[in-house]
Amino acid sequence: MRIKVCGMRQPENIAAVGALEPDFLGFIFYPKSKRQVPATLTELPALPAGCRTVGVFVDESTANIRAKVAQLGLDLVQLHGHETPAQCAELQAAGIPVIKAFSVDAAFDFAALLPYVPSCSFFLFDTKGEQPGGNGTAFDWNILRGYTLPVPYFLAGGLDLEHAPALRELNLPGLYAVDLNSRFETQPGLKDAARLAPMLRQLRT
Repeated sequence: MRIKVCGMRQPENIAAVGALEPDFLGFIFYPKSKRQVPATLTELPALPAGCRTVGVFVDESTANIRAKVAQLGLDLVQLHGHETPAQCAELQAAGIPVIKAFSVDAAFDFAALLPYVPSCSFFLFDTKGEQPGGNGTAFDWNILRGYTLPVPYFLAGGLDLEHAPALRELNLPGLYAVDLNSRFETQPGLKDAARLAPMLRQLRT
């Protein structure tokens, strides 16, 4: 099970969570998010070789996304707004793998993803809520049992330590990784590494 920890802000906390060797660390560049990366963070701490960095953007211009990727050496971008397939294709053409996020509820129509298939490396499915992400609640994973598209996806939305046994047993088509965020925080953007450690252990058992 691949694991992404998202919403990192502080260098010491980034280093502490990075030491747990998640597969991905996510950094949010959205002014309305409490987890937005501060302007003072101009470089990332050294991370384990296998840990890939993800910049999370919401309705940002391609130029600004590319500038932030270049500044921090981000490995991928996650688009969490109303970005078009054309913008995803622009970024992929620039050598930047794209994770396109979608908010899911019982009425979600997966046919709406078809235009994005050629221009995205991954999808991310999060719980539909007031914010683009980080709402802290899970959705019904059974919605994904009928997933037939060729793009692998990240599963997000209120995942907590109590979900670890069920996540280990999930056999969903297309599931690539899980995304951990708000349920492992002591405050927005500050992760509890001691609480994350058993979650990562259980998911990897």
